[in-house]
Amino acid sequence: MFEVAERLRNVKVSASAAMTRKVRELRAQGVSIVGLSSGEPDFPTPPHAIEAAHRAALAGDTKYPPMDGVKPLKEAIRRKFQRDNNLDYAIDEILVSNGSKQIMYNALMASVNPGDEVIIPAPGWISYADQATVAGATPVPVSCPENNHFRLRPADLAAVITRKTKWVVLNFPNNPTGAVCSRDDMRKIADVLLDNPHVLVMSDDVYEHLTYDDFGFCTVAEVEPRLKERTLTVNGASKAYAMTGWRVGFAGGPRPLIAAMINMQGQIGSGISTISQAAAAAALDGPQDLLKERAADYQKRRDEVVDMLRAAKGVTCHKPEGAFYVFPNIAGCIGKTSKAGRHIATDTDFVTALLEEKHVATVQGAAYGMSPYFRISYATDIASLREGCRRIQEFCGELK
Repeated sequence: MFEVAERLRNVKVSASAAMTRKVRELRAQGVSIVGLSSGEPDFPTPPHAIEAAHRAALAGDTKYPPMDGVKPLKEAIRRKFQRDNNLDYAIDEILVSNGSKQIMYNALMASVNPGDEVIIPAPGWISYADQATVAGATPVPVSCPENNHFRLRPADLAAVITRKTKWVVLNFPNNPTGAVCSRDDMRKIADVLLDNPHVLVMSDDVYEHLTYDDFGFCTVAEVEPRLKERTLTVNGASKAYAMTGWRVGFAGGPRPLIAAMINMQGQIGSGISTISQAAAAAALDGPQDLLKERAADYQKRRDEVVDMLRAAKGVTCHKPEGAFYVFPNIAGCIGKTSKAGRHIATDTDFVTALLEEKHVATVQGAAYGMSPYFRISYATDIASLREGCRRIQEFCGELK
């Protein structure tokens, strides 16, 4: 009889992935679903990236790739880090992987031991805690409350660091809240990390090009160069260049860590698609104007979504400074009953009833470590966003 391995007993399927799968199933049944659960840009992959992939395929670049990534892409990544982040990584300090998610998995599997702790700001992306658990470490949440704009307070970080702490994860702009860390706040966080030289830092910068209202982006190793030797700077092509399906993530970090991660990657799946690597190199080295153009479009969507959610009964909504998510507070909806008679005791009840009664797919805040909230992705067309928010207003207005 099959039994699940102990390492997976406390790991659930990602709530956002589960919701996306549910949406596909309902749509296959002919149900008209407004999908606001997936963090996937609706923009097309840049044409020059597709053309580069086509040329690579025609040229016969279809053999096994180097484990750590092909040299042209690693050189493009090096230029990207220099251009965007004022960070200089040598070629052997860079790793290309099957999305940034595998980068982080490689890092944890290559570095943590049972009893180690991984500090994760909450709310935070679902996979941080699950990957730490699978790797044998203990995830330690540190609250980033709404009254601080969902930002990490340095004193709160300092309070949870122990001798067992192996990693601190930083993700700003943040999934699911869209919070952005100012340079001044990052400086204070860096000071806490300097005081704890045994701690490694994982900086997930995948939303770096999505900031609004003149909020700038900064990454921790740029703000404090002394942290560079123990920081893994993680990024990828998925969010900025709308290349989710190409599966290209990358990182710069200390040479010994990168070497261990390459070893780990070799035990999982080897190098990634040569065709995808050609496309990613073209995206990183090609015209960058599209990044600002798309960020401006996302900002317009954010503004309209926030306004419509604030008009929903029982909902309050902080206006985020980055990424493409909003994280509305639904405390005013808890304890009520939907039109179909469903009791709303939790944010999970809320998103379940919203999907079943109004056919709008979102994700409960509990999945990210904070309730009572829910996450909406506005990485979709404006017509769908308007219709989804209209249905949310209707659903909330019917609660008794």
